[in-house]
Amino acid sequence: MTDQYDVVVVGGGPAGYPTAIRAAQLGFKTACIDAWINKDNTPAFGGTCLNAGCIPSKALLESSELWHRMQHEIGAHGISGSDFKVDLDKMQARKTAVSRQLTGGIKQLFAANKVTGLEGFGKLLGDGKVEFTPHSGDKQVLTAKHIVIATGSSPVNLKITPFDDETIVDSWGALDFTEVPKTLGIIGAGVIGVELGSVWSRLGSKTVILEAMPSFLPMVDAAISKEALRHFTKQGLDIRLGAKVAGAKVKGGKGGKTVEVEYEMGGETKKETFDKLIVAVGRRPNTDGLNAKEIGVAFDERGFVKVDANYKTNVPGVYAVGDVIGGAMLAHKAIEEGVALAEQLHGEHTQVNYDAVPSVIYTMPEVAWTGLSEEQAKAKGFDVKVGTAPFAANGRAKAMEQPVGTIKIIADKKTDRVLGVHMVGPYVSELLAEAVLGLEFAATVEDYALTMHGHPSLAETFHEAVLSVDGRAIHAVNKVKKS
Repeated sequence: MTDQYDVVVVGGGPAGYPTAIRAAQLGFKTACIDAWINKDNTPAFGGTCLNAGCIPSKALLESSELWHRMQHEIGAHGISGSDFKVDLDKMQARKTAVSRQLTGGIKQLFAANKVTGLEGFGKLLGDGKVEFTPHSGDKQVLTAKHIVIATGSSPVNLKITPFDDETIVDSWGALDFTEVPKTLGIIGAGVIGVELGSVWSRLGSKTVILEAMPSFLPMVDAAISKEALRHFTKQGLDIRLGAKVAGAKVKGGKGGKTVEVEYEMGGETKKETFDKLIVAVGRRPNTDGLNAKEIGVAFDERGFVKVDANYKTNVPGVYAVGDVIGGAMLAHKAIEEGVALAEQLHGEHTQVNYDAVPSVIYTMPEVAWTGLSEEQAKAKGFDVKVGTAPFAANGRAKAMEQPVGTIKIIADKKTDRVLGVHMVGPYVSELLAEAVLGLEFAATVEDYALTMHGHPSLAETFHEAVLSVDGRAIHAVNKVKKS
């Protein structure tokens, strides 16, 4: 059996399903194939993000943060109690329910936009053909003028610390613990490692994060990452920088397994034993079984699909978007690429601005940034001017009992244009959109300074940071003299 489509998308995660929806909105007959199977053997669209990453991790972060605030903050509000406890089973059930609501919503969106959703495996055959193998049923061949690879990525499995899905786990396994580990080791102090560390540390795990790099969050402005490290350490995360893991051994039997990790730090070989070990050292593109190489699709040395500025591969009619092409492995970046591609297939001139990609770490305080750090701006040759403002001076943050963190603005002295915004503080993920929009419009410090911000709001700290660039801050200490 052969079915004819205008567009066939292989992959139903944040890159794939928006591509399919937008293509269908533009009049293309569209199918979206996705192979995801949850641990209860139920298929689902949404990829890692909705099923095993962004959404479930944020659900657990929210739950664990409430528990932390109950223990450490509510007393300051005049609220007390003694019968608080954590029901991890209920917490996990809520997490799963949130994910399932959203993944089910994709099917509804497909139906509303007349996208054919196909649960199973897609294999490129060449000549505009894709073989579809359902999870149960007979294979069929789809033909399409445009075939989009949007198969996403998976956690890197280190040979020195191979996953056993019980004691040594990946980021998905780390979201499904049925008990709070007494001791928890995490390899990698990036976004995933710090978020997962926050969840389980708040719930009671003695958590050690081993990071091979000598610096913490090197992609973030140095002043902001330094402050974030101080807050996380104060909360109980034991983050060890320059710790290069040599290997891990699982010891013990049923009901008593632990993992011994050997690492080098400061010129010394050290060992540490944990109840659980999370490996969070990055992600690799999902291309196994896709048959892309076999039909001639070019890959780079790291295994990512090569594309041009319009997401075309070297094979006519075959495109790729999202994690599988590399760059920032972020769901929102993948969404924008998918939408841009669909519109380009329709003849529109759209593009993604990779200089204004938002990034967030959903700890508390949160870390968020877009554009250049001060260090990156100077390395690119900009003569920079910077401004900062602390949340300690913000009335809303004080009322929330969360007056911690700083916002930093990096700007070009010559043009006054804002080059980057880096923040650590309460709910800075929600303040980041203002910064991204400013970069999109090439906003200047003056543009932001002349924009009224509501009072009392966390956004006032953003405004104060902007004003401080030119020594004009009203509620923060100015470090720059007005000329």
